[in-house]
Amino acid sequence: MPRPRGGPQTTPSTPSGSATPAHGFTPFGNDTGEGAAARPAPEPAPGSTASSGPSAAPGSPSAPNGPTTTGAGSLGAPLAAQGRVPAPRQDYVDAFDRMSAGQRPGALEDVDDDVFAAGAPGRGPVPTAGRPGAFGYAADGAHGEPYEPYEDMDLGGLEAEGDRPGPGKKGAKGRTFTGVAAAAVTTVLAVVVAGQVAEQQQDDGKPQALGEGDRTADGAGASRSQTRPTQQAAPATYDQKMAQVFPLDEKLTASGRFEPVGGDAKAPGHGRVWRYRVDIEAGMGLDGQLFADAVHKTLNDERSWAHGGQRTFERVGSGRADFVITLASPGTTAKWCAKSGLDTTQDNVSCDSAATERVMINAYRWAQGAKTYGPDKMHAYRQMLINHEVGHRLGHNHESCTRQGALAPVMMQQTKFLTTDGATCRPNAWPFPDGR
Repeated sequence: MPRPRGGPQTTPSTPSGSATPAHGFTPFGNDTGEGAAARPAPEPAPGSTASSGPSAAPGSPSAPNGPTTTGAGSLGAPLAAQGRVPAPRQDYVDAFDRMSAGQRPGALEDVDDDVFAAGAPGRGPVPTAGRPGAFGYAADGAHGEPYEPYEDMDLGGLEAEGDRPGPGKKGAKGRTFTGVAAAAVTTVLAVVVAGQVAEQQQDDGKPQALGEGDRTADGAGASRSQTRPTQQAAPATYDQKMAQVFPLDEKLTASGRFEPVGGDAKAPGHGRVWRYRVDIEAGMGLDGQLFADAVHKTLNDERSWAHGGQRTFERVGSGRADFVITLASPGTTAKWCAKSGLDTTQDNVSCDSAATERVMINAYRWAQGAKTYGPDKMHAYRQMLINHEVGHRLGHNHESCTRQGALAPVMMQQTKFLTTDGATCRPNAWPFPDGR
């Protein structure tokens, strides 16, 4: 409710001898509808003064027309009542005052229809608790004037016998006004809340509260819907890559063009230094760097041909090399092996083309492995391929299984079989598997 501004207001007094109070209503007439006759003022109780004190009940004949600064005494500077129901607009009062009873269409019903008039018939006084009298406010927020209780007001002939609204009508009007006001407040609150929620919507439409952790340095709310960098998975390690199976057609013949990969890598051991280069046939879609790393790690492992410091292997990216270990498609491998009188097409195997500089590693076997090892031993199988073919370059020939359940010799043709002369060996990738 709007509050009065500017301090206490002086209550206008009724001119002496006038039958019309400040509200513009004539005093109550008699039951015959006489509007000019004023009701006699009640006599004060014996022993009481003309002005009522704090004990005077609001709305009683001895109560003042408005509150005073002290709560007792004559009308002076009235206190501004809080929580007061709005009084009639002054223009309503003036218009009503200018009209005669015969010019008021609908008479009592029209007056009562103005549910916003605090002093209209059917509403009665709404005094402030604990304060005598009544002080209202205009609907537009300006100071209204204190009004008299309903019982002390004369409608000047507007009220006929039986036309005075009863309690039911007054209650209905009050409930209507209260319902309208409550609906308006609810609507405003709904709009405000909806606006706040809309500002905190995520991109997917879900509301989200902002916490301390969601604030920027200047206090503004940081949206959780802002694009965040995608957390990338850690790259696969060397061992993880070596354990994977790669797709490759067993009948593939690629470009036939070789490219060196890996660059230089120093020999880590002692003994005679063997220089080698790594080439890969273009157009197969395989990881050449992985192949180059595998060759260097495998050959210089203590379990491999570098065992005991007899020799060490150095990789070169260009220049002179003792041999070139080459990863090629099945078709290209067969061509280069045929140059040394070897047939690799029957079992799709690899070879050391001794008549050339190339040690040929069949890319199909590198990518897919062999049944003798299975898909769960891809890493070991690839190490075996490298050790077996380089072993030929170093002068070692094929061997067979000599004892049941023993580790297969690395120079055994393990891609084709693990059993010879009735003895079955276990897969083995190293010339010196115990490192001794």
